[in-house]
Amino acid sequence: MSASAAPFVESMRAAALPASGIGWLDAARHEAMQAFLSAGLPDTRNELWKYTALRALEQRGYSARDESASTRMIDEGTFALPDIEGTRLVFVNGVFRADLSRLDDLPQGLSVQPLSRALVENPEPLRFLLSRHATEPRDSFASLNAALASDGVLVRVAPAAQIEAPLRIVHLGAQAEAAIACHARNFVELGEGACLRLIEHYAALGEHAHFTNIACEYVLQKSARIDLLALQDSAVGAALFRRSDFHLHEDAQLELHALELGGALARHELRIALDGDRSRAQTRGAFALRGRQHVDTELLIEHHGRDTASDSLWRGVADGRARGVFHGAITVHPGADGADAQLSNKNLLLSEGAEIDTRPALEIHADEVKAAHGATIGQLDEHALFYLRSRGLPAETARILLVRAFCAVALSGVEPQALREHCDALLLAHLPRENAQ
Repeated sequence: MSASAAPFVESMRAAALPASGIGWLDAARHEAMQAFLSAGLPDTRNELWKYTALRALEQRGYSARDESASTRMIDEGTFALPDIEGTRLVFVNGVFRADLSRLDDLPQGLSVQPLSRALVENPEPLRFLLSRHATEPRDSFASLNAALASDGVLVRVAPAAQIEAPLRIVHLGAQAEAAIACHARNFVELGEGACLRLIEHYAALGEHAHFTNIACEYVLQKSARIDLLALQDSAVGAALFRRSDFHLHEDAQLELHALELGGALARHELRIALDGDRSRAQTRGAFALRGRQHVDTELLIEHHGRDTASDSLWRGVADGRARGVFHGAITVHPGADGADAQLSNKNLLLSEGAEIDTRPALEIHADEVKAAHGATIGQLDEHALFYLRSRGLPAETARILLVRAFCAVALSGVEPQALREHCDALLLAHLPRENAQ
């Protein structure tokens, strides 16, 4: 079947482009849609999609919107997090919900707006962000997002502002009359010396098979710091595609924790550019898969500035017939002397039908560089299992204890403690169960 005839592509073609009445924005959206239709969906000949085939997605069509998203009754407990209050923006099936959000009493130095509202009130400052070509012109999902995203989040932190309470961005998928497609674009900029804690939360209310496409861009000016938790617990039948681009200037710092649990097909492409001298990125992540889930993490780190550092540690667990993919690629560009790049990825297979593909890659074009990467795929240590069982633990309990400890290292830096314990509980709930022997 040709790309033009595929139900997915045809449903995207049939979706009306958001009409803004802003000439440059409408033109940019039209151009982006044409780019998507010309490219079609990527296939496994593309190195970044080598282990994630999209044949099943290609055969699915999606409705353009959920007409009831703005009025659908939502229990706030669905997306509650312990000890996390304060500013939040909530989107239900891609629609901003002011009634579920909290945008009053913003801390001094923090500006937060739904993208749709910013476009109505003052669109011209967004012209460059929304009309320039995507970083990767052949990235089909980036083009699709640029064409169809009518909302999202615009966050700015003033220079030197220290925002202590976490800002939450919640994308909630809820049951609807049909499977729908949601698109959102988020922009986060931290001024010089600013600090922000941010939680991206992907949650589900009931079972659904929606397609969600999120593009996020983060710019950290000199000496800025962001602590980001990406918590993904989507519906078991959902398809979730995310791309996050980070641009770190001189002395900027990124600390990222990611937990991938939900979705039938989920992919997160993280592109981190250490552009400024002495910029630093620390990433920690884990996924726990079961059934027939397919989760793909693409971590692409580029060192451009001098004396930059990246430290990445990721863990993966797969059971049933699930498939996990981790691609960690580090490039040290010419002129990035003194770079320090570390990458570790370890994985556990808990069943014969599970599969995990891991591809660490390191490319160095500079001098005086420290770099190391490693990846492993294995099974639970039978000696450790035997030891725990010899101490009276049932087989299932011993198995879960070992898997939980294996993943815990990726979550140990999540703060506050109550949130870390919540992440641990979610992970525990997703771990496979079997009858004790």
